[in-house]
Amino acid sequence: MPRTIGLMSGTSLDGVDAAWLDTDGITVTAFGPTLTVPYDVDLRRDLRTILDLAPTLAADDPRLAAVTECLTDYHLRAVEALDRPADLVGFHGQTILHQPQRRRTWQIGDAAGLAQRLGVPVAHDFRSADVAAGGQGAPFAPAYHVALAADLPKPLAVLNIGGVANVTWVGDDGALLAFDTGPGNGPLDDWIFRHTGQAFDAEGALARSGRVDREILSRLLSHHYFALPGPKSLDRLDFDTGLAESGIAGLSPADGAATLTQFTVATVAAAQLPDPPRRWLVTGGGRHNPTMLDGLRQAVRVPVEPVESVGWNGDALEAQCFGFLAARIVAGLPLSYPSTTGVSQATRGGRIANNW
Repeated sequence: MPRTIGLMSGTSLDGVDAAWLDTDGITVTAFGPTLTVPYDVDLRRDLRTILDLAPTLAADDPRLAAVTECLTDYHLRAVEALDRPADLVGFHGQTILHQPQRRRTWQIGDAAGLAQRLGVPVAHDFRSADVAAGGQGAPFAPAYHVALAADLPKPLAVLNIGGVANVTWVGDDGALLAFDTGPGNGPLDDWIFRHTGQAFDAEGALARSGRVDREILSRLLSHHYFALPGPKSLDRLDFDTGLAESGIAGLSPADGAATLTQFTVATVAAAQLPDPPRRWLVTGGGRHNPTMLDGLRQAVRVPVEPVESVGWNGDALEAQCFGFLAARIVAGLPLSYPSTTGVSQATRGGRIANNW
């Protein structure tokens, strides 16, 4: 089986995760080391600026070129820091724009340059074939979740709380449904940084000290996205207009944090699933927020546990996923399905940048 390294830089803009695994894209025979290389404050700032500019940004904009070069350097450092031989690298890159309704998704990163510098093939461009075929282009982790959850009781929900939150639901009969439920940590992280200068609400402490503004929460929950059936997907900034118009800017830092935390909780709890899950397994940065997890437990009334409770590595899961998907690209296997992205048929995707 190919020895792969998966790389993931998510919508939280906090750094690049790297993970080594041995996989043929169907099963995983061995897990290896994992690590995270945090972005420095300058790159976080520059990426956030690029996100804001992306809808009107030209591909040859020099600001984009500079950020892409820096981003790729961080990914190179992550692979080198793992210090494990690999036959293939899965390089997701950084999403700066996701508009599947316009058949647009844009991930930045220099895959060809990375392949040349590493001396191994690099799988990349995972999402564009799905979007071009009419799919949502996200989420892309369900195939990996299914492989990991083969022996677990079902129905099961795997919830990833990154900048955006998404769920994979697996039924008793192997039925599969996946979609973005709504905001994850993105709006909350932005709020925390604006009011405290910190990157996130550590231990959910600020939210726990505040009170949820139910009127503002109701306005946020009225967004048209939540009435749509899955599969469906979001851009990290899709709720910015609604947030600006909601009145949340007038809240105290603690009350705003409490309201945004409950916004994530409420949208997950309202997710339209075929059957109630027996339990929710939570991955992504949100699983480290006890205020958010306690809110979820109260809302869904079944066990809500970090994925570590079943032996998975929540800090590395998405990076592992793109190593897994890289192997699927090489094997010619589908990356997305009608029940995960809404594409009309199981769809292959991705490209390979070779080191020659």
